[in-house]
Amino acid sequence: MRSLIGAIVGLFCLSAPAIAETPAAIVEDVQGKVEGIEFMDYVAPGKIIKLGPKAGITLSYLKSCLRETITEGVVLVGAEQSTVQLGNVQRVKVPCDANAAQLSEREANQSAATTFRSMRADANSAPAKLPTIYGVAPLIQAKSGSTLVIERTDGKEPTITLALKNDIMVARKFYDLSKAGKSLTPGGSYLAKLGNKRYTFQVDASATTSPTPIIGRLLRLE
Repeated sequence: MRSLIGAIVGLFCLSAPAIAETPAAIVEDVQGKVEGIEFMDYVAPGKIIKLGPKAGITLSYLKSCLRETITEGVVLVGAEQSTVQLGNVQRVKVPCDANAAQLSEREANQSAATTFRSMRADANSAPAKLPTIYGVAPLIQAKSGSTLVIERTDGKEPTITLALKNDIMVARKFYDLSKAGKSLTPGGSYLAKLGNKRYTFQVDASATTSPTPIIGRLLRLE
């Protein structure tokens, strides 16, 4: 079995991209011992993950919105889904928005004034759709030690101000509003302010307080 796994890893190495670039997926769960991988790690295309007996991993792809539950075997991370040998994989498409999970550099650095100008629609055109999350309590990637402010832009709602301290961050780089007992309003539009950066997003009108896959409520602000 070990020689077979070694042969498969060798084949994967030959087929993997030479350079690992933008992360393709996030690790939502790890079961058992999985070397080199931890909960909430990002993985890039070409990453090879070996799962021992009874070990498992859950990967959520940022672009395709596929959520994979994989047990045992060898995993080659792709751009939109994994290739799995000697193991089992279950895939499900979950509600998510790649624009929310991967805000562009332009969006991340534009000023508040520019943000609001881009939200205005001409009289004869529909407003641009904002990046959307599908849970009322976003999971926010941001640098610890900073202050995050979330304001509603299409109605009245108390402003949320969060001091992002190390002891309340998940995996040292994520703030989970659900763990803090805070939530946003389904259908609402928001402005998140982090230092001099501004991000606009909206909560899907059908979002509920029920547990939501991480990929459906992820906002990457850093």
